[in-house]
Amino acid sequence: MTLPTAETRPTVETLLTVEGLAAGYGQARVLHGVDLEIGKGEAVVVLGANGAGKTTTMRALAGLLPYTGRVGFEGQALGGLRPDAIVSRGVSLVPQGRGTFSHLTVLENLHVGAAMRRDKDGIREDVERWCSVFPVLAERSRQAAGTLSGGEQQMLAVARALMSRPRLLLCDEPSLGLAPRVVAGLFEVLARVNREEGVALLIVEQNAELALSIAHRVYLLEVGRVVASGTADDFRGDETIRRAYLGY
Repeated sequence: MTLPTAETRPTVETLLTVEGLAAGYGQARVLHGVDLEIGKGEAVVVLGANGAGKTTTMRALAGLLPYTGRVGFEGQALGGLRPDAIVSRGVSLVPQGRGTFSHLTVLENLHVGAAMRRDKDGIREDVERWCSVFPVLAERSRQAAGTLSGGEQQMLAVARALMSRPRLLLCDEPSLGLAPRVVAGLFEVLARVNREEGVALLIVEQNAELALSIAHRVYLLEVGRVVASGTADDFRGDETIRRAYLGY
């Protein structure tokens, strides 16, 4: 597999740097020295088979899992910080499986996403904004999140993560278990947030073709290691990767 490495990409001011990331669960090591970079305003996708370490990477970056190695965000180390402190630095996670607070209402979930903010007017404006982007959230604002459909919960999870006004949004399998129409709408919103507001994206996604449609660059994980990186076109042009991950 002869894909260009991340170092050959066009010069972009670095937002996130990950060096030698190693993590796991108990005695089971999942990541074995992952290196990757995300530039300001970039959309980066991580591909890999089940068990490759994609979700573990996201959980470590969000502060939900201890790790060794170095993670730097805008030149400052994130290692050892609690998840709420990482959110306050500008990194927000949309976890796999939605992860909404099921007993709280839609509106309360959105306010949880803004818990680190103190600008009440701005919070109110953002609630209105995301409820206009996802009208179903406005319709169900007083409804418990746990009573929403899977697609509605994923919309809420994305909106809640964006309520912190992150500079980097981590999305772990946003299409998992959702209807194609809902998935297309979610990715359209993510692409617009990236394109129009410059929010950088790191997306783990099984729907590789859809993920590549909004990606600037791609990393491929195998058994906890980065084995290839390049542009979306690089990956589409590699026959081995096409057959393994794109199905043609």
